[in-house]
Amino acid sequence: MEAEVRKYERIIMGIDPGTNVMGYGVLGVNGKSAEVVVMGIIQLSRYESHYLRLRRIFERVTGLVEQYLPDELAIEAPFFGKNVQSMLKLGRAQGVAMAAVLTRDIPIAEYAPLSIKQAVTGNGAASKEQVANMLKHILKIPDERMPAVLDATDALAAALTHLYETQKPSIAKGAGSWEQYLRRHPERIAQRLKK
Repeated sequence: MEAEVRKYERIIMGIDPGTNVMGYGVLGVNGKSAEVVVMGIIQLSRYESHYLRLRRIFERVTGLVEQYLPDELAIEAPFFGKNVQSMLKLGRAQGVAMAAVLTRDIPIAEYAPLSIKQAVTGNGAASKEQVANMLKHILKIPDERMPAVLDATDALAAALTHLYETQKPSIAKGAGSWEQYLRRHPERIAQRLKK
C-alpha cells in the first residue's frame, strides 16, 4: 500500500467525527487533480461504552494513518446543538481522532459543516445527498464505489474542502491590506474626501 499511496504528491485524509459512525476519506493529489484513494466508515454503535468507542476511534484512525500515510488531516468541526451531552461526546470523538493523527505530527485543519457544504456544492445548506452527488461528479466516482452511509462522503468532502482552501492563491503579508493599498495610492484618500 505504501508504494501505491506514494504515487501522489500529497495525501489528504478527511474525517467526519461521530460517536455512532465516523466517516473517513482519503484523497490523492497530483498538481491540481485529485482522486479518491479510499472512503469508508468506522462503525461504533456496537460498543455500549462511550470509552470503548473512543478507544476504537483512536485505534482505527491510527491504523488509517499508518496505512495511507496522509500529509494532512481535514476534520469537520462539531456544530453547536441543543443537547449538551451529545456535543460533549462528539467533541471527545473529534479530539481522540485528532490525537491519533497528532501522534504522527500530521497538520490538522478544521472546517465547519456549512463551509464544507459551501465549498463542495456552492450551497451552505446542502443536504448530505447533494454533497455526495457533487463529490461523485467532481471526483468522477463510479456508482459502485459510492458508499451507502453518507458519513464517508462527508469525510471526503472535508478533504476536498481542504484541498480547495490550500490551493487558493496566498497574499503576501501586508500586500493585500487596505493600509498598504492607501500607501501606494494616496490620491485615493484625497478623492474620497472631496466627495
